Amino acid sequence: MHHSSSRDNGDSSTNRRFTRDSRRGLDDPLPAALLPDGLPLGDPLPDLLSDDAADAEPPTRSTEHDSASSDSYWQLSRTPLTSLVFTLPLVLAYEGGVLLLGHGSPRNGADVWLRHLLDSLGFGQYFLLPLLTVVGLLVWQFLAQDRWRVSLAALPGMTAECLLWAVVLVGVGRLQQSLWPFREQFLQWELVHGQLLQWQADAGFGWQTVLARLVGFCGAGLYEEVLFRLLMLPIAVWTFERLGCSPLSAGFWALLLSSLLFSAAHYIGPLGDSFALYSFTFRTVAGIFFAVLFLLRGFGIAAGTHFFYDLLVGLL
Repeated sequence: MHHSSSRDNGDSSTNRRFTRDSRRGLDDPLPAALLPDGLPLGDPLPDLLSDDAADAEPPTRSTEHDSASSDSYWQLSRTPLTSLVFTLPLVLAYEGGVLLLGHGSPRNGADVWLRHLLDSLGFGQYFLLPLLTVVGLLVWQFLAQDRWRVSLAALPGMTAECLLWAVVLVGVGRLQQSLWPFREQFLQWELVHGQLLQWQADAGFGWQTVLARLVGFCGAGLYEEVLFRLLMLPIAVWTFERLGCSPLSAGFWALLLSSLLFSAAHYIGPLGDSFALYSFTFRTVAGIFFAVLFLLRGFGIAAGTHFFYDLLVGLL
């Protein structure tokens, strides 16, 4: 009995010592013997034992993946700011070429219509349209809340991508030519188109002629995309939504309407083409093609593809 009492007293003392030590909080001073070298006596253990450090979450793979994807070529190349930098050469080439050739030189139809709209509103300054184009892309960048970053390394890739999409569109035209059921209408359009090319060849291919055509290609790639994709497409979507369409339905009808108007615009005015169902159909398909590129790849890719397509079919 005495032996058992002694053991109980020893266990009671041990429990008392454990209870007293266990009351020490994580931030209470530890005995000097337990402190690491160089840690002053009385200081709590550093941040490794702090509540903030315990609650902090390490970077997850999803966070790292999101950061990497935001810096990828596909993301950077479609931002409005990158589109502005990429299409700025088209702006300078077109406006500078028109000034070099003289104000009497033929201008792109979309450019003329946009300037007439500005004139009717009392804004007839010559450089206002390109300035508004630049400002519009900057405002879009701000509203999209994208980072204000341009990767110059993405620009060569965008050039190659635009050229690739232009070749695809040329292939679409060849496919339509092989599947077109109204052969006589195609031959009639081809005859008129061939006469136009012959007239251009008879006019000569001096530097002014070549320059005028290059300037025209720059204007088409730039201002037709500004008018029919950058302005008309969002306005049409907004209008159809106000009429009660769902977002998906509004997007579909806006894309189709803007593409039909894009095609019809090529037959308006004294310099417009003679209407042909074959060319109207292809230009509608091309309008849909450019609109899809605009929605999925951004303004820069759509404008660059338009320019390279005109270049391929116009000079080669």
